Amino acid sequence: MYFCTQCEKRFANQRYLRRHTNIHDSRYKCTECGKCCSDSKNLTIHRRTHSGEKPFECTVCSKRFTQSSSLVKHIRIHSGEKPYKCHECDKAFSESGTLTNHMRVHTGDKPYKCSLCNKSFTRSSHLHSHTRRVHMNRKPYDCRYCGRMFTRSWELKRHVHIHTGAKPYSCTHCSDRFTWDHQLKTHLLKSHNEGTWLMCNICYKKFSHIGSLKLHIRRHEGVKPYVCNECPMRFCTAAELRCHHLKHSDIRHFCCGSCGMYFKHKYNVVRHFSRCSTDKLLINDVQQQFRERHFWTTCNDVVM
Repeated sequence: MYFCTQCEKRFANQRYLRRHTNIHDSRYKCTECGKCCSDSKNLTIHRRTHSGEKPFECTVCSKRFTQSSSLVKHIRIHSGEKPYKCHECDKAFSESGTLTNHMRVHTGDKPYKCSLCNKSFTRSSHLHSHTRRVHMNRKPYDCRYCGRMFTRSWELKRHVHIHTGAKPYSCTHCSDRFTWDHQLKTHLLKSHNEGTWLMCNICYKKFSHIGSLKLHIRRHEGVKPYVCNECPMRFCTAAELRCHHLKHSDIRHFCCGSCGMYFKHKYNVVRHFSRCSTDKLLINDVQQQFRERHFWTTCNDVVM
């Protein structure tokens, strides 16, 4: 591995290291925001974000881009072209970087390591998110409906669907619409036999989402990497550990909207609300919100 002496970032070969060191060169620094680029070409492309210049236009939908490579990737959305194929499971991708990330599912490689806690990740974005969320406690995006905080803007956009009831994912074969992309993927697999099931190589159970498969395999192997710092108990996911921590605390975050009683766990307030309220439609809505939140919390922890 090759290390940058200024920021300790690691690289697989010397060519990538040389390109990276240019980021610390003031010649390639943006005068508008101070961002450093690896070369003059990337600096020119970056400056277009400030000027609003987008010289490359899609001939199908007229969407414009700051660089030609972004237009090439975008056109594959219309053409359906997926030139990068996994030789392990034949799954195909439209971008080489997505294939590289996918291959780590098969190899188990986690090249991105946190310098503060030595936890490893398959993607650099997962490492950055971990650093902001765990070590910096940075959550700049807050929900205007419930005040919940998020580390990334797309997480907030996804969360808001719970409050608005939006269903942006529609099936191309029927009139069904879905709030989440994983719901559409599962629907296509079950109802229209479109896509590829992910199968456990131990018990042959099938899954539509990679996060669910990873968690399932972890339970087969008995791996419990999350340890409570107040008792000897261990857990498969960070979500289970956070839920367990409430047993050692007197804090009750979850309130029944009907009678005002407070509870430690989300599932307790949902179960209580079904007995407390007579509004069945509202009961179903609360239960659905809980299921969606629980699913994404678990999947994020598994993927991370």
